[in-house]
Amino acid sequence: MRIGILAIQGNFEAHAKAFAEAGAEACEARTQSDLDRADALVLPGGESTTMLKLLREEGLWEPLRRACAAKPVFATCAGAILLACEVSHPAQESLGLVDIGVERNAYGRQVHSTVARLATGEGAELEAVFIRAPVIRRLGAGVRVLARYQGDPVLVEQGHFLVATFHPELTPDRTLQKMFLEKAAHVAA
Repeated sequence: MRIGILAIQGNFEAHAKAFAEAGAEACEARTQSDLDRADALVLPGGESTTMLKLLREEGLWEPLRRACAAKPVFATCAGAILLACEVSHPAQESLGLVDIGVERNAYGRQVHSTVARLATGEGAELEAVFIRAPVIRRLGAGVRVLARYQGDPVLVEQGHFLVATFHPELTPDRTLQKMFLEKAAHVAA
């Protein structure tokens, strides 16, 4: 499976390494052609307002929206902000593809970054790195919570989307990458 990682800003290299370790072919996606060739997509963490600006400047806003609507997508941190239907603190434009409302930088500034252990509904534990992370404040009817941190949903899925408000690519655990690959294979079947 070819995983296209949006490579306009953020830590896309860490995602590529993580997915390669999980057994996928990871490629950087910077053009519409790159998006089209990918079987599934990753929207990495980074700075969502910078991503929005670059997507517009590079003419990738609509191609990315179409690709995300059609293919399995794994979004982390800023990627979660890009996919959300509602964004606050401050409000900003988004692709509006996942029925969640997120508050940007809700855990505080960079100095408030933390690493936590999360219990999943599957009985497993994940290490989660939160860096200026958003919080999911609203869940739509079709959104399923897979993990919480301090009572807030931090890992959710809706249809062909898997959304994390943290950075799973920054830990040695490849559980979420493998989960996404299984999800993507199921969607493709």
